[in-house]
Formats: sequence, C-alpha cells, structure tokens
Amino acid sequence: MKDYLAAIKEAVIFGKHKEIEDLVGRAIEENVDLEAIINNGMIAAMDVVGEMFTESRIFVPEMLVSAMTMKKGLNLVKPLLKGKERRSKGTVMMCTVRGDIHDIGKNLVIMMLEGAGFDVIDLGVDLDVEKLIDQAERVRPQILGLSALLTTTMPEMKKVIEVLKEKGLRAKLKVMIGGAPVDSVFAKEIGADGYGKDTSDAVQLARSFVSKP
Repeated sequence: MKDYLAAIKEAVIFGKHKEIEDLVGRAIEENVDLEAIINNGMIAAMDVVGEMFTESRIFVPEMLVSAMTMKKGLNLVKPLLKGKERRSKGTVMMCTVRGDIHDIGKNLVIMMLEGAGFDVIDLGVDLDVEKLIDQAERVRPQILGLSALLTTTMPEMKKVIEVLKEKGLRAKLKVMIGGAPVDSVFAKEIGADGYGKDTSDAVQLARSFVSKP
C-alpha cells in the first residue's frame, strides 16, 4: 500500500498528469483504502506543493499542473466514496466580488483547498451581494473566501461583511480575503477574519478556522 501512496504523492508533486489515473486506478484495484489515497497520497502531496510555492521553488504554472494532476486522481476516487461518507475538512464558498471579473487567483486557491480536503463551492466572478447572501443562507458554509484584484472593488468586501452581520450570518461564518490590492491591515479594517497572501497561506488559514473549537 505504501508504494502506491508514495507513487501517487510523487505524481501529484511533480505534475505527472499522464500517469496519475493509472496509478490511482491500480491502487483502487488493489483495494488500497480510499481515504488513504486522498489523505496520504493527494492531500499530502498538495501540502508539499504549497510549501514549495511559498519557498519560491516552484511557480504558478507548476502549481497549476500539480493541482490539475490531483484533480484527475480525485475524480476517480470521489464516485467510489458516495457509498461511504467522506470526511470533509469543511465547506468553503468562494467568489470574486461585484465589479471584478478576475478569477485566476481564486481558481488556484479553490484547487489548493480541494487538494487539502475541503468541499469548495465556486460562486464565480462579479457577484452581487444579494446573490452571495442567498447562497450563504442556503449552503451555510463554514468559510467564505472573497477575492478582488481591482482597488475599486475593495469596498465590496466590506459591504459583504456588513450585510452578513445584518442577516445574522456573520457569527458562524469565517471570512477570509485575498487579492493583489488587499492586505492584513485592510482585512482587519473591514472586519474579516483573515487575509491569505497566497494560495498556501489561504489553505493554512482555512485549516486554522476549522480546527478551532
């Protein structure tokens, strides 16, 4: 079992997207535990990828290939988990705020969060506060991630937090923000729970939210 898990982990780290499906398929045939494939193979690999990115040993293109490789493997395992409940780390709702259509950073964070075992709902870009609130009321995620690349759309992040408070949703929802124009000071000013400076930081932040009692 260890050999399969090590091979899967290595394939994800080094973006061996042509090999991952065969490796995961063989592991499944050999009855390797599905949770182990995800946790010890793919999630462990994405942790390494995140560290490598933070240390500037790899860059966005390499991270994307690793994330895509992980997703191909995950797609083989997920259908088999429908019979037994997969232990999710939590639900994260992600969007780019109204007036902003940039999504590269958001999409990277989503892939890394999925690689870390979170269920992620992508609400897309240029999202109206009203639609966001409707989804938050329906889904009741543990975490909301807000992204912006334009300085002109930064006030929308504050507006979202204010409306969440008005609707009584803020107390049970952690809000993290990210994007080129924002920082930890701005996050504190608008009442967000945290700021992710990059994809790896966002994952660590999300983990810290769900690990707190």
